Amino acid sequence: MTKVLANITTSVDGYVTGPDDGPERGLGIGGERLHYWVFGGPWTYGEEPSGEASGEDAAWLKTSMARIGATVSGRNTYEAAGHWGDENPWGHPVFIVTHRPDEEPAGGAFRFVDGLERAVELAKEAAGDKDVSLMGGADVIRQALGAGLVDELSIVIAPVVLGGGKLLFDGFTQDVELEQVGVRQSQYATFVDYRVR
Repeated sequence: MTKVLANITTSVDGYVTGPDDGPERGLGIGGERLHYWVFGGPWTYGEEPSGEASGEDAAWLKTSMARIGATVSGRNTYEAAGHWGDENPWGHPVFIVTHRPDEEPAGGAFRFVDGLERAVELAKEAAGDKDVSLMGGADVIRQALGAGLVDELSIVIAPVVLGGGKLLFDGFTQDVELEQVGVRQSQYATFVDYRVR
């Protein structure tokens, strides 16, 4: 059965971006440090990341990516990532949750969908016998948890305190019970995997 796997990186103080995130600074001011684990170490917005994950970081990514048959992302994440250069970086269907589905870009790299529940439904159909990755941003993950759409939640905690930006659980009031199913640790991150009960 296809599962919905929500995953996101936060700072120790719970921020998924630093302040002033946007197309030139997708993770906000200082937010690059959140994804040192993805690129094998320090990188900046001024230079394209050239490294790649290694050790436990690479092992977690490999295990996670092997399960994924479709991805759901929020429009803000899509915009902040600069549309991933208008090319699908994962090689499987990607559904973008937006209130403006008529703005879907040509070329078919991404499918714009009005509404989170519909996007998850379409992603499950597209995933086949694999799972759906719900990559966020924070608002999409909060909505999905609140709607009972998430089967597993992975929070990757970067060893940084940002002090500002977008909080993962800002304003979230739902009672969600989690069962911890795995923990990995590296120089750049602690990976905590939960089953949503």
